[in-house]
Amino acid sequence: MRTGIELKWLGPADYAATYGAMKQFTLERLPETPDALWMCEHAPVFTQGIAGKQDHILNPGSIPVVQTDRGGQVTFHGPGQVVAYPLIDLRRAGYFVKEYVYRIEESVLRTLAHFGVTGHRVAGAPGIYVRLDDPFSHAALTGPLPAGDPFRGLGKIAALGIKVSRHATYHGVALNVEMDLEPFSRINPCGYAGLQTVDLSTIGVQTTWEEAARVLSQKLTTYLAP
Repeated sequence: MRTGIELKWLGPADYAATYGAMKQFTLERLPETPDALWMCEHAPVFTQGIAGKQDHILNPGSIPVVQTDRGGQVTFHGPGQVVAYPLIDLRRAGYFVKEYVYRIEESVLRTLAHFGVTGHRVAGAPGIYVRLDDPFSHAALTGPLPAGDPFRGLGKIAALGIKVSRHATYHGVALNVEMDLEPFSRINPCGYAGLQTVDLSTIGVQTTWEEAARVLSQKLTTYLAP
């Protein structure tokens, strides 16, 4: 039985078509189907989670809104963002959903570290965040975060939204590299009003989509292995 993760570069890919292909792959997969990792970039689109609240979409304008079956609230995908879709058989991999999320976040943290950036987790808010005042500081977030604003001083650089069906995962993670961040102001990102969203370029990292995608794909392939 093959247990490696097959890497597939989709490049620029239509969101709705990719979403449909993920669902089809998951529906048709067999116990021996190899796991896959799809890497792509989408044209501007807002995607809404299964329990997403309509009032978190403030002003979509001409950008389409697509209802999905992933967890989480609304987020934005657009050019200059690396989107990774791991299609993993968790039963075969030998870990549960909570650890799967941890491993994806760890992959993003290690990708940021490759570029000299320290990423942070925020309890109860999946995704990865950076310090706005000093994204290159290695200091941990210390003490309880302010109750009124758990994201004070932080910017979100990677969003996570997953779905598990019959022990198989789809949807995934999006890392902001160099994009037009304006559309994030038209939503409450991931359901949090006023949450600032950043990308690598705005915090001072000059890299390419290809380089960031290559590093992230390597980290995901490593950390999602059984």
